[in-house]
Amino acid sequence: MGVFLVWYSLSKISIQTLLQYFKNANYWWIALGLFFGVLSHLSRAYRWKFMLEPLGYKPKFVNSTMAVLVAYLVNYAIPRAGEVSRAAVLTNYENVPFEKGFGTIVAERIADLLMMLLIIVITLFVQFDYILKLLDENFDPIKIIILVLLIVIAFFLFTRYVKRAKSGIALKIKTFVLGLVEGVTSIFKMKKKWAFIFHTIFIWLMYVLMFWATIPAINGLEVPFGAVLIGFIAGGFSIAATNGGIGLYPIAVAGAFALFSIPEEPANAFGWIMWTAQTAMIIIFGGLSFLFLPIYNKEK
Repeated sequence: MGVFLVWYSLSKISIQTLLQYFKNANYWWIALGLFFGVLSHLSRAYRWKFMLEPLGYKPKFVNSTMAVLVAYLVNYAIPRAGEVSRAAVLTNYENVPFEKGFGTIVAERIADLLMMLLIIVITLFVQFDYILKLLDENFDPIKIIILVLLIVIAFFLFTRYVKRAKSGIALKIKTFVLGLVEGVTSIFKMKKKWAFIFHTIFIWLMYVLMFWATIPAINGLEVPFGAVLIGFIAGGFSIAATNGGIGLYPIAVAGAFALFSIPEEPANAFGWIMWTAQTAMIIIFGGLSFLFLPIYNKEK
């Protein structure tokens, strides 16, 4: 799928033209965008401690940061597997039970989803028709209904059979689920709720600023505020739908910009430059974190 999306995206702009845009790009603006991206990752790692503290764990900030970066790197290979690897890192190096660590990550994702919905609501006041179309294309009501039914069935089976288990595999499932629930509900037990809310807003503000700051890297590319928000949302959906948005990210962003009569060629070039900058940052920092984790924790 990724190969096809890359081919389709490059059919909109020749490789020679794209390379020329890369050559003429203002890399100071790209560096500023990456700076905002780094701040968001550091804030995410720091925010995590507010959820782990009620469970009795205080991981080192360095380990939390490297766990977050490794998770982003893993997501480029296997979508959504990053959350598993992130919890596994703290299990290995900070003795945080996997199910509890994973539960806090699920709770984090719920908070992040609320922030994305808030951005969508704000953008609705700018471009209602397009956001409605975007949601309609990306959210299948049938899939949502099936997901709800699966959750109800799983809850029934857990309360009917697993919850009463006292031995065997059922007991292990019970222990895992209870730990997961404890991790998810840790968001309600935090003493520093306002600090958590601040970092959640800060993380997403940095995401938007990273997108916005990279736009001037393309000479002559003028993007109004409404297009910035819509392009950001479209890019976010593309990242969630594929391995890090490979191939799809430039298509999604260019499609969003097209609503504002922004020329297709520079819009595609911006999408590729934005995606390449993000990907390079994750590969470099995620790769270094993967290598440095056992060295930093050599005593374990």
